[in-house]
Amino acid sequence: MSHGLIFHQNRFNIKLHPPTVVFLYLSTRHYILSSTWPRFTLLGQSLGSIVLAYDAFSLLVPDIFIDTMGYAFALAFSKFFFPAVPTGAYVHYPTISTDMLGSLDSSPTLGKGLNAGTGRGLRGSLKKQYWHLFALLYGRVGGSVDVVMTNSSWTASHIQTLWGPARTKRRKSHPVSVVFPPVAVDEIVRSIPLDAASEKERQPTILCIAQFRPEKNHTLLLRSFARFLRSRSSSSSSSSTPTTAAADTSTIGENGIEKQPHLLLIGSVRDAHDATRVYDLRLLAHELHLNPHITFLTDASFPTILSHLATASIGANCMWNEHFGIGVV
Repeated sequence: MSHGLIFHQNRFNIKLHPPTVVFLYLSTRHYILSSTWPRFTLLGQSLGSIVLAYDAFSLLVPDIFIDTMGYAFALAFSKFFFPAVPTGAYVHYPTISTDMLGSLDSSPTLGKGLNAGTGRGLRGSLKKQYWHLFALLYGRVGGSVDVVMTNSSWTASHIQTLWGPARTKRRKSHPVSVVFPPVAVDEIVRSIPLDAASEKERQPTILCIAQFRPEKNHTLLLRSFARFLRSRSSSSSSSSTPTTAAADTSTIGENGIEKQPHLLLIGSVRDAHDATRVYDLRLLAHELHLNPHITFLTDASFPTILSHLATASIGANCMWNEHFGIGVV
């Protein structure tokens, strides 16, 4: 079994039949990395996906071309070279959305993504024009896709807004549909009983399951948790009776000592940039005096994730416009 299949089985508990899956490794992947395009990242990565698609077509001419990574430009490139080859897109998140365009004019304090409030001034005005032009181009290339599937109704609504006019113009008959991602729900149900006895085993743990990417906004979660601990500490110190801490018996251990709240961050690390991001978050946790109350767990296996889901009490997510939020669901 290849490393790729083992990885997906350990991470997602999804088993595939090895003889039916073949991996072709591409040498031009760096063209789609954000680090390759420090300026005009959206356009650069989209053009880079065309280079990556050409690399793939040089190895194999497809009978059907399906993209699950969000590279609509690669799909249009395939349709240009192979008009008779059916194309399909499974969209997790639109490359650009109407919400993203609107966030440029919003206040940064509202927490509307990484680009909130960046549409002000001359530079901001140019950025808005660039994003609007890219959205038009994104809509045109998306209109070439034969079959479009999305992972949520939120994504479907945005894709319909962006790609719908071009798809109608090109007479694409297949409607934009919602296909929820494959999740090992049966395994979760078997592994995590929901009854009075199991609930007593839960700890005062806040669990966040999210990739360590900028848009997941782990920084907000750490600062919010630090604020919670400070308010909790001040509330406890100002209380004149010891019954306040004992009011919630679920936070009292067998030895009669109150269990302390804990923040557990579980996420995958894709590359050196993600590893650096985790390091920076650890530094922030140290500055906020969270070290006794926080744990970082990277690239956890599926059984490990299940064990923590069974004992945590709260699920947390700080990403703006998190459309699926399966870690919380």
